[in-house]
Amino acid sequence: MNIFIYDGSFEGLLTAVFEAFYRRINPEDIVPQERYQPDLLTTASFIEACPEKADRVYNSILEKISKQTLQYVYYVYISEEAGSGRYILDYLRLGWRLGYSVNQHLLDPRVLKIHQISKRVTVEKHRMLGLLRFQRIGELYYAEIEPDYNIVGLLAPHFSERMSDQNWMIHDLKREIAALYNQQEWVLIDADREGIPNLEARETTYEELWKAYYRHIAIPERKNPKLQKRCMPVRYWKHLTEKK
Repeated sequence: MNIFIYDGSFEGLLTAVFEAFYRRINPEDIVPQERYQPDLLTTASFIEACPEKADRVYNSILEKISKQTLQYVYYVYISEEAGSGRYILDYLRLGWRLGYSVNQHLLDPRVLKIHQISKRVTVEKHRMLGLLRFQRIGELYYAEIEPDYNIVGLLAPHFSERMSDQNWMIHDLKREIAALYNQQEWVLIDADREGIPNLEARETTYEELWKAYYRHIAIPERKNPKLQKRCMPVRYWKHLTEKK
């Protein structure tokens, strides 16, 4: 069994797609280096990221298929689901054959799989926009998240518009990366938990006031735990101020 290994970047993934398509190679999978598990039955080929080759694939998707297809590919990439590299390769091969109409072929498992994963990423993105909680640390507004998917880069544009006059940081603890904004632009950085200072005393006070408000506005007779857990899954509660 032959598989392609890439560096984990989107550029690296598109380079691997280029090599598979233009060299007429059909790898069993395309996997990021950090998730590769070697075994005796697998022949692995490391594909070094190449900006020129990645750009050719990127532009080819835009010109020969659609902008929507490029978004689907990116969302499946950040889903980090097992097999996602192979799903993307199969989907793009079909897309280059059918063109813009590829996304209308939902009965084709290659298209359906991409749409299903992309939808799950989209749902979590929209859910997290409502569940993310910022806390004041000095001159910085700081938020911790541990999403199922690698969506911090999808959240940043929204908050760069909504909180354009503030410095903020959205920290994905699971992946140890963060979106950092300086009132001008946002960037993605590597960020572990160490080095984040404790909350200011006044922020702790505001947090207690918010918890008290949350308790007092609740109407016991209208509590619906099942609905609450469906709209606000329990796995997100550890980072919600009102649920701590």
